Amino acid sequence: MSLSALTLALLLTVSLLSFLPIPTSSATFNCSAPASTTCRSLIAYIPPNSTTLNSIKTLFNVTHFRTLLGANNFPITTDPALPVPTGQKVLIPFTCLCRNGTGISNKRPQYIVKSGDNLDHIATVLFSRLVTYQEIAAVNKISDPSLIRIGQKLWIPLPCSCDEVDGERVVHYGHVVAAGSSVEAIATEYGTTQETLLRINGISDPKTLQANQVLDVPLKACSSSVSNESSDAPLLVSNNTYVFTANDCVKCQCSSANNWTLQCKPSTFNLTVCPAMQCEDSSLTSKLLLGNSTSGCNQTTCAYAGYTNQTKILTTLVTHSTCSDNNNNASKMSLQGSSWNFLFVAIHLVLLFLHVLQ
Repeated sequence: MSLSALTLALLLTVSLLSFLPIPTSSATFNCSAPASTTCRSLIAYIPPNSTTLNSIKTLFNVTHFRTLLGANNFPITTDPALPVPTGQKVLIPFTCLCRNGTGISNKRPQYIVKSGDNLDHIATVLFSRLVTYQEIAAVNKISDPSLIRIGQKLWIPLPCSCDEVDGERVVHYGHVVAAGSSVEAIATEYGTTQETLLRINGISDPKTLQANQVLDVPLKACSSSVSNESSDAPLLVSNNTYVFTANDCVKCQCSSANNWTLQCKPSTFNLTVCPAMQCEDSSLTSKLLLGNSTSGCNQTTCAYAGYTNQTKILTTLVTHSTCSDNNNNASKMSLQGSSWNFLFVAIHLVLLFLHVLQ
């Protein structure tokens, strides 16, 4: 083929491609909170090739490896080189930023362009279609998506939200829809309703759900005693995840098995420089350390209440009854036992009376 013919073929190909429909945004999460509002968010990453946890941490600019472990409820001793096979879901924790009515990741992750890269490859392959190349171009003010240079830093705008759902503060999770799944099945899996998912995702017909679509799923967060004045407020932690806060001095974990109450205790990091973490109260014979409880039915727990100016950790005493049900059951058993004893004595007296009459 001559050079002129090859050039003509390329021009025709480019012309034809220009008439193809442009892919729509991978996801647009509503974020009606005031501009510059930030919060913790999660998104599912499904690697297209086998990789490691540490490589995923690097790709998404997760500051600390333990933060990635907490989002996936992995043991803190997990090896960074742990293999992650193709297609295995890993939850990515990141900070969400609300602006112009939508939510995107707050200036991170940032990807450094390498030789052979183009925006479509970065969006569809490296970041597994969590974003589109148009979204990357828009936030980075790239007028011509074909013109990127080696070494250029690109902000990857992951979808997210900080909005309350049905009056409750939640952790917004970007769920990647699996083939054959449904809105109802996803709602059931994550403890919400189909109506809620349809509403917050702007879906009118659940049958239009597509595989690999990124769906905004609100995750219930554990209740806590964290003050609104705390530097980490609101501390929202979803089920089966944990976070480190107060300059890594405190580890807080959420589990539905603990009545959806946030469980916080001193972490194993930076303990030599962490401030005191204990509760003081005249009603207690001794000071309680953070996360510890008194014994007995009316347990008093030293709960985490936040931290201020990076020098003081706030605590509060929380009292709850753990034996009321057992006591009620014991009382019922005792009453039932007394009734049986009374009946036995009554029958014995009747038999004795009949024997005397004979």
